[in-house]
Parts: sequence; structure tokens; C-alpha cells
Amino acid sequence: MNVTLEKIVNLCKRRGFIFPGSDIYGGLSNTYDFGPLGVELKNNFKRLWWKKFVHERGDVIGLESGILMNPKVWEASGHLKNFTDPLVECHVCHMRFRADKPEDLKSHQHQDFTPAKNFNLMFKSFVGPAEDSASEVYLRPETAQGMFVDFGLVLDTMRQRVPFGIAQIGKSFRNEITAGNFVFRLIEFEIAEIEYFTRPGDDERAFDEWLEFMEKFLVDELGLSRESLRRFEHPKDSLAHYSKRTADIQYKFPWGWDELWGLANRTDFDLKQHEALSGQNMKYRDPETSKEYYPYVIEPTGGAERTVLAMLLDAYSEIEGGRTTTTDAKKEQEVVLKLKKKLAPVAAAILPLSKKPELQEVARKIASELRTRWNCQYDETGSIGRRYRRQDEIGTPFCITVDFDSLEDKKATVRDRDTMAQERVAIAELTSYISDQLGR
Repeated sequence: MNVTLEKIVNLCKRRGFIFPGSDIYGGLSNTYDFGPLGVELKNNFKRLWWKKFVHERGDVIGLESGILMNPKVWEASGHLKNFTDPLVECHVCHMRFRADKPEDLKSHQHQDFTPAKNFNLMFKSFVGPAEDSASEVYLRPETAQGMFVDFGLVLDTMRQRVPFGIAQIGKSFRNEITAGNFVFRLIEFEIAEIEYFTRPGDDERAFDEWLEFMEKFLVDELGLSRESLRRFEHPKDSLAHYSKRTADIQYKFPWGWDELWGLANRTDFDLKQHEALSGQNMKYRDPETSKEYYPYVIEPTGGAERTVLAMLLDAYSEIEGGRTTTTDAKKEQEVVLKLKKKLAPVAAAILPLSKKPELQEVARKIASELRTRWNCQYDETGSIGRRYRRQDEIGTPFCITVDFDSLEDKKATVRDRDTMAQERVAIAELTSYISDQLGR
């Protein structure tokens, strides 16, 4: 179905996925907080990404570098000189826009803008008590440079051989000129990224392999539909200053096709730049031939917030007239969030059929047991139909109902979110049952 961004925004705020940042003070442009369910969904994505992109591959290792780095890092990388957007300002209302986004300019009610000027997107700060040029630092605009700066240390300590990758999930900061679409474009965002070092000449093959790997993960592991994804090759004249080739995996967002994940061939640009400015040897010595060379770098990148947004859009469904069979259920539209089950923020909801103490006692014991493995909810408020609907709306794959028969047969009824099929499962076997269904 075609889902509007407004529906997702409303769902996220109403059910605790994503909140506007600093909301009680009127907010702050391009900032959002991930609520109790949103942080679980985001963390599930990050854990799965790390599992598939790092642990299971065998040729990628992890790193966590600092947000603040020596300013010379950004001089070497070219960010101080090149990390800019063209900025124009409306003479009438003084709103600012990117000059390279003509659709934004055309839609503005006034058509009276200043000449474009370059605007650096990095946030500047200071280290220590003095606010002068000697104490200037920047919040990192990307995670990549930490992996380049530590390249030699990783080689020394981990005895890696090319080809291999360094992975990192971390915060980056960009002083965006205009607001994005919900969490699509933020000033503070999280990137899951790899710098994959390969031999010059092997870089194109590695690029194609990573592109396939990324697409497969988005479809098979995150559950995004292939119809919602497409590849976009950047033309040569629009490539970043460090790139030999860049391809985006685009997602069909409500406003149109736009970048979800990206893949760049950074060549040996970064290692050479850091060697030139630092004086440190950034070459790789082949242990078999003893020859030194600068590896080429293939860079798979995915924004965590954009990925969560795509997952929510792809999973959102509406069922006209509802689908519960209880007599108190109103025949109205019901929202079901059909997230990949292993990624759902709540793995299971435990629901005693009534508030009778004997049912509550059994249900609470089940909840305590399952919480040792997964995030679960216990809910005893409202009719069973309404409780099912609440869980459907947040994507909970399984509802476990404890009824009076449970006191006798020691079983509970497990309801599947997608099929609504109900199955009696022994209470002692619920943990293994859920584990088998979720694959974790």
C-alpha cells in the first residue's frame, strides 16, 4: 500500500517509536528522540547488521573511534575545504535553502533569494577554556576517518591481511541547512559503515560483491520488498572528490526515490592524504611479496535512522473493518505493523485472560522467564481483542494468552500476528518455541 509520511509520524509519536526532539520547548529542527519502542527496533537492526556484516563474514573487524578528532584529520580528508552545500537566503522571510535543491526553491512562496554561497556543514566547537583558532575542534561529519586514522594500529594489533574491512556504528553530525523528511535527514544521526581495504585492481570486483551483499541484507534480513528498492549509479560529474564510483540503493519513500544506503569506491585517496599530512606511513606491506602499496577502499554505508524509517514504511498496513472477532471490537480500520519478526521491538506480549490472581501469577511467571531472552510486555488492561490490537499496531509477533484452561493443562495460547492462527503451547516450552520462530 502507499503509506503517507504523516501516518508514520503519527504512529511513531502515539506509540512511542520516535518523538520530536526537545518537544516541551517547541522542538529543535532536524532532531528527534527514539522512544522506548524505537530504540528497541533501532538496536535490533544494529545488532543484526553487526552479526551479518562483521561476525559472520570473517574478513571484517570492529572499531569505535571518537566523535572529536584532531582538526588535521578534517584538513587531510578535505572536509574543511570541500564539505559544503550552496546556501541561499530568502530576502523576504530570511529562510535558508540549499541552492542545489530546485524543488525546494520552486515551492517557496517568495522567489527572491540571495546569491548562493558555500556553507560548511561541520559543527565547530572548542577544547579547553579558550575559544580561539588553536582550540578549534569539529564534531565528526562521518565515521570513516576514524577507521583510516587507525588503519596502521589495526594492522599492527590484529595481523590483518588485505582484503579486510573495519566496521563501525556511530554518531555523525551535519549542520543541515533545511529540514528533512522526518528522520530521513538529521543533524545528529547514526551510521553503520565499513571501510573495506582491497588490492588496487580488485576494487571493482569488491564493489560489485558488496552491492549484492547489501541488497540481499535489506531484502532477506530486514524484510524490505524488492519493489521498493532500486540501484542508482552516480554520474561521473557528480561524484565526491574522493570517489571513483558511487552507487546508491534507493528506497521508494512517500516523496519519491531517495538514497537509503550508499556504496563508494574511495580509491587510495584517504590513506595518501593522511600520510602526506601526518608523515606516518599508511601503506600496506604484503607479507608474501614484501611489496608496499596503498589499498583501495570500498565503503558500504547505511544510516540507522533512514533504515528504521524504511522498515516502518514497508511494514505498515491497514485493514479495513478490523480483524478481531470479539464482540466489543469496533469495525474500524486496524493498523498492523508487519515488521520482520526477529526485528520487532517487542518479541511477545503476555496477556492473562482476566485479572484473576491465579491467571496473573502464571502470566507474570511466563513474562519473567521470556524477559531473560527478549523484550516482552505484560498487559492485563482491557478486553483481549483490544490488547491484540495494541500489540498488532507496534508489530509484536506473538501474543501469549493465559486462560483458565492453562491452570489445568499447563499450556498457553500463542497467537501469530500475521496469520492470526492460534496454537496451544506448553508453558514449559514457550522459550524454545519463541526462539525457533524468531531465530534468536
